[in-house]
Amino acid sequence: MKTSGLVRRFAAAGCALLLGVVSAGSAGAAAGGDGPDPEIAAIMRKTDYRHAQWGVFEQDPETGEVSHSQLADRFFLPGSTAKLFSVSGTWKTLGGEHRFVTPVRAVGARRGSTLTGDLDLVAQGDLTMGGRTRPDGTVAYTDIDHTYANSVPGATLTPENPLAGLDHIARQVRRSGITRVNGDVVVDERLFRPDPVLDPVPDPLIINDNLIDLLTTPGARPGAPAKLSWRPHVAPYQVTSTVRTVARGKPADISVTVSPDGTRIRLSGTIAAGSAPVLRVSDVRDPAAFGRTALIEALGRAGVRVTARPTGPNPAAELPRTYRGAPSVASYISPPYAQYAKLILKVSHNLGSNLGICLMAVTTGSHDCQAGFPVLRAFLQRAAVDPDGVQLADGRGGNFVDRATPIAEAQMLKYWLRTPDATRFRLALPILGVDGSLAGNCRGCPARGKVFAKVGTVTGLDAVNNRLAVGAQTIAGYLRRGDGRYDVFYVGVNGASTPTADISGLLEIIADLSDIAARLQQDAEHRSSHKPE
Repeated sequence: MKTSGLVRRFAAAGCALLLGVVSAGSAGAAAGGDGPDPEIAAIMRKTDYRHAQWGVFEQDPETGEVSHSQLADRFFLPGSTAKLFSVSGTWKTLGGEHRFVTPVRAVGARRGSTLTGDLDLVAQGDLTMGGRTRPDGTVAYTDIDHTYANSVPGATLTPENPLAGLDHIARQVRRSGITRVNGDVVVDERLFRPDPVLDPVPDPLIINDNLIDLLTTPGARPGAPAKLSWRPHVAPYQVTSTVRTVARGKPADISVTVSPDGTRIRLSGTIAAGSAPVLRVSDVRDPAAFGRTALIEALGRAGVRVTARPTGPNPAAELPRTYRGAPSVASYISPPYAQYAKLILKVSHNLGSNLGICLMAVTTGSHDCQAGFPVLRAFLQRAAVDPDGVQLADGRGGNFVDRATPIAEAQMLKYWLRTPDATRFRLALPILGVDGSLAGNCRGCPARGKVFAKVGTVTGLDAVNNRLAVGAQTIAGYLRRGDGRYDVFYVGVNGASTPTADISGLLEIIADLSDIAARLQQDAEHRSSHKPE
């Protein structure tokens, strides 16, 4: 992939991609706390930050003592630290133990093993539909998620079958005694209306994050064709590849082209001999049609024949006004929402965080995702988070209007410490040097495993100077102290830039903020361990 393409599509784990950069509020400082120590100040004075401004806040949530505060009451672009608000609101609105039950209704007349009518899958907004569920019921993730595969090197797949939920449903239909459907399979997506303001746009039915995974493995020697595997295999999708193997050490350069309807996918380019497999993804354009075909194929594998043509549009016009009298013949029950929250926070899952806005709307009886925002505001007020310090138009932190103050982010973090789910929420965040979007930073430093934080990035191409304009790089979470308690903290920079358009400059900025967080943790650990009795 050429550098310019990488920059335009960049959305690293913990990132929100904006092609425009908006400056934060004017200078000023919140009362309380000290300025940064010399090591942190030296980072802030780097050339990359010559025109930038920093926000810093650290507080002991029990005593209220503020250790550091700089522009803490001003708006900053949050990037994906905005997910602290949207995921928290969804978690507390639905409940951490909430499970999504996706039923299949038999609509029509049944005689023996034959249903004359339709099987309707009633989508419930389940983020994974079993496609990441491990045998122990937890949800699998990798440090760099497949949703970032087209923009971040090193994205990998979880081993779980992305069609597992549909296969489970199909086997239940067969066990119910149905072996033939003289009719159709229909996906009922009436739970909420897709909202184009939310990008990526959530759908009530999501299979494999609405993506086709395309994995290229180099051949045995230069000149050999590369090997291709892809998933999930659902008609009428077809994937071909002309990728060739080249000499060791050369960077992968793999492009994906797609037919107008999205079902014909072709990979081209090169991959180096001896290199790790390279993952790319392609969007599923019509999730309902995709899910319908996938379920018909799953039913076939389970021994249930459907007479309708398996491919084509989802026949939503056939859906009944009510399911009264239409028995449920199968269902898929998800892991608890807290597991989905962990997935969203660990890998910065943009679709999942936007989905939360729609799910909050559904609790009010609305089909309009925008109705989720008043629910979120009401939750923030109950959680003692100043809602005027939070400005959001999505759940992921990717809209150009999104803003949050460092104090508001700290208030959100303090709220969880007052709840029975305090530990569960903290462990759902990326852990410095251990997992998620912080796995690659500070792996050998003393703060490893002691910082639990969400990161966020807003970046795009500065075409005037051919460099990356980093509208925001942020990190917010918990610092483990020496006494076993936790400080809440926020560090963010708005208006940074990198020397070139290469991704390495952005990775250095991410490392800088991780280093600042590590330094704050060590200071907090030292202070708490040496406090007089």
